[in-house]
Amino acid sequence: MDIWSFDFLWVFLLLPPILYCLYKCKIALKPRYFPHLYFFGTPGKWGNLDWLLKALAVSLMVGALATPVVVDYSDPRNRNGIDMVLSIDGSGSMNASGFSKEDPRLSRFEIVQKIASEFVMKRIEDNVGVVLFGDFAFIATPITYEKEIIADMIGYLNHGMAGQNTAIGEGIAMSVRALRDSKAKSKVIILLTDGEHNSGSVSPKEAVAMVRQKHIKLYTIGIGDKGEFDSALLKQLAEEGNGKFFTASNQKELQSVYEEIDTLERSSIKSKQHTFEEHYYQWFGAGALVVLLILMWRRRIG
Repeated sequence: MDIWSFDFLWVFLLLPPILYCLYKCKIALKPRYFPHLYFFGTPGKWGNLDWLLKALAVSLMVGALATPVVVDYSDPRNRNGIDMVLSIDGSGSMNASGFSKEDPRLSRFEIVQKIASEFVMKRIEDNVGVVLFGDFAFIATPITYEKEIIADMIGYLNHGMAGQNTAIGEGIAMSVRALRDSKAKSKVIILLTDGEHNSGSVSPKEAVAMVRQKHIKLYTIGIGDKGEFDSALLKQLAEEGNGKFFTASNQKELQSVYEEIDTLERSSIKSKQHTFEEHYYQWFGAGALVVLLILMWRRRIG
């Protein structure tokens, strides 16, 4: 997305008085004697057009002084967002239906896919990755700013791809690994599960220690009915990971959870001195020069 702006917009305040003076101020002429007046053409023949050309030239010169710039915010260099990993439970229990009142046939995993994809597309300035965990965990997509690719990949995932059990420690540890090369000041893991930790070689305690060591913020979401997930563990993990624990018993509540996290984790605005811009003042100056040359040429042939 390209955005036009001016570094010194206040310079345009000079334009009205200059144009007014061009229109109203009379040039004081001193008498000069020259026998061949026909060399100078007919006075006033190009009067109105000359004034318009002068006004255009002055406007372009003022525009050049204002320094027009274009900032391309699709350029990853102009991002100052958050590096974020969605760690999603893909165990067998995620195949349970009835989580959505609108469409009770959909499984929990299908609803999570839809909501997570919408969440990713909103994170315009951020880099996002996805981890799927079950008996083990794997990185489904590395940290990237290509949101369409991430959303598509989420749609290709299936429950059971990583096994039928729930290795919460593995899910967190693999998310930390996904953020290993991150240079972002703010790093976030959003872990979602509908079960209890019952698999994997990494314990949740070991995993959250990795989170704290890497200064990563950990949000946890437990979905399903009360007692299906280990709320005490998820709450403890979020507290130790400087994040927040959420619960959702249906699709609407889960949507609200992601909306709240979206509000809590907003990207900081990049400062001017760290923004990559493309300047166009030279084109305004060149345009003014061309107009002045046209004006001189018309005077000469007039």
